[in-house]
Amino acid sequence: MKISTILDHVDSGDIALPKFQRGYVWNRDQVRGLMDSLYRQHPVGSLLVWVTSADGVDSRGDQALAPGVVRLLLDGQQRITSLYGSIRGTAPTFFDGNSQPFTGIYFHIETEDFRFYQQSLMRDNPHWINITQLMQKGHSGLGEHITWISSQPQLASDSGKYIGRLNKLLGIRDIELHIEEVTGADKTVEVVVDIFNRVNSGGTKLSQGDLTLAKICGFWPEGREQMQAVLSRWQENGYEFSLDWLLRNMNAIITGEARFTYLQKTPTSTIQDGLTRAEKSIDYALNLIAGRLGLDHDRVLFGRYAIPVMSRYIDQRNMHLEDVIERDRLLCWYFQSAMWGRFSASTESTLDADFEAIADINQGTDLLFEQLRLWHGSLRVKPAHFRGWSRGARFYPVLYALTRIGEAKDWDNGLSLKNGLLGKMNALEVHHIFPKSLLYKQGLQKSQVNAVANFCFLTKNTNLKIGARAPSEYFVDVEQKHPGSLASQWIPMNTELWKTENYAQFLEERQRLLADATNALIEELLHDVSPAQILDTDRKSLPETYPIPRGIEDIAEEETFKEINQWLRRLELPEGQIEYEISHPDTGQPLAILDLAWPNGLQEGLSEPVALLLDEQPATLQIAADYGFRHFTNADAFKHYVESDVAT
Repeated sequence: MKISTILDHVDSGDIALPKFQRGYVWNRDQVRGLMDSLYRQHPVGSLLVWVTSADGVDSRGDQALAPGVVRLLLDGQQRITSLYGSIRGTAPTFFDGNSQPFTGIYFHIETEDFRFYQQSLMRDNPHWINITQLMQKGHSGLGEHITWISSQPQLASDSGKYIGRLNKLLGIRDIELHIEEVTGADKTVEVVVDIFNRVNSGGTKLSQGDLTLAKICGFWPEGREQMQAVLSRWQENGYEFSLDWLLRNMNAIITGEARFTYLQKTPTSTIQDGLTRAEKSIDYALNLIAGRLGLDHDRVLFGRYAIPVMSRYIDQRNMHLEDVIERDRLLCWYFQSAMWGRFSASTESTLDADFEAIADINQGTDLLFEQLRLWHGSLRVKPAHFRGWSRGARFYPVLYALTRIGEAKDWDNGLSLKNGLLGKMNALEVHHIFPKSLLYKQGLQKSQVNAVANFCFLTKNTNLKIGARAPSEYFVDVEQKHPGSLASQWIPMNTELWKTENYAQFLEERQRLLADATNALIEELLHDVSPAQILDTDRKSLPETYPIPRGIEDIAEEETFKEINQWLRRLELPEGQIEYEISHPDTGQPLAILDLAWPNGLQEGLSEPVALLLDEQPATLQIAADYGFRHFTNADAFKHYVESDVAT
């Protein structure tokens, strides 16, 4: 069938998209590659459609389906959407995604290159042809370009060549695409979804979560939209979660299993009920974590794969924990799981072990702590655990939690920094106790400057007032104005340690104070249960010193990682964690900082852990490999991996 005819059928409702399909995920390079292949008459693959009665069919978009028989795209959505957008200049009615990848594509009549609009390159340069405008005008548009070519002395002698190229470009509309059809009365929604999943299971096209969601939406067409609505509500409240993560929680509550295959066999009514129960249980868990631990937004919500265990536990308790002791013990388990990175690898097997531990709810959290001790050993925090650096360090959220729920005071107004401060200038910001500029002048490395123990949290207004003053100067003013406010932020009160030349000793002492405060919090959460029984086991102590491999070195690198995350968001893939810390599984010792990492893979349950490491030392690359990370050392190679192995 000709491409132009296919697009007409999309307009008339003869070709549509089933609701169980995911949204549009292609990027500009893929669109440009498709147009270039069609222009050069290279094969671009066939389409797979489900031919069925339009009556009772659930499709995406608001357009009415054509009466009688309709063709629903099972394979080819990305190509047809790209062609529709490039030729029609707008998205089809079933579109769900980012239209930027097919907006503003141009063709150079001399070089035969396809590019997206760049003002500096294309403005006032008639060699660049707007493909959409040419396609929409058709032969009249071709006539305009023929007239222009004939008027240009440098082009007129080869006018036939250029006109031939424009005709070839217009000829894309007449290229035939082969269409494979799935037909027959026996092709029920269940059968078709199975076919869809089989087609899209080759390589790593869709994650197990995507395939499961397709299965669910085959019988519950509004499922995706309802789940997205739940995710949007959390997003409005400062939490970014993925569909895969929400499905993981639903699976936990419905089946008590980690693998999505169990959810695929579940009746629709049970899944609908599971979404309602999961939303309530997750709300409950988030409120507990924010209210009792102070972790009140996405940037500090670590250990999020412990939440499916919490949500199942809460659901088993019918949304009612027995008392404050049970609440705090559950939160203590979550906090410990997050601190030690319990779910940073082998997520599904770890979840299954913890689901089994709470199978008998009458034992409460006892078996959860037993699993944690068997896996990690000592659960007591040591000063060396705060030796990490950057906001990606595992103990950065611990510092935030201590600030939010303790007696930490602001250094200008003296107010407690607990939840509830109002006003833009009262929002908490990270403050470098020893200013970065001062430490860099001393020749210190970024890992030393951005040590977690050099961080504290202050209001924006206070942060601005302190500026780049040295602690030996502004600490005196703070203590005079609000006595005790320095100690409330675990600042050593030995004034010799406030001097820049004693910065290393300051860090060591503050690490000790932070470790003591964390252990005190853990013991408080455990209530009357013997802390030593839960926290202490024989385990070798941490070394006194160790090298910390570098992370992000400059602003240009950081911008590259932000651009990569934005690009992945357009592909509906999870963003990476910037400056992700790898810690030793036994000691908790920070071993390396990975620039940008996906510890659960870009497609959880389907692909391995991945990291993008730019200009890193061989030691960091080796540690990443030792801990199972497939790593890339330049952005282009990483993007090629995503496009060829993940998003296609």
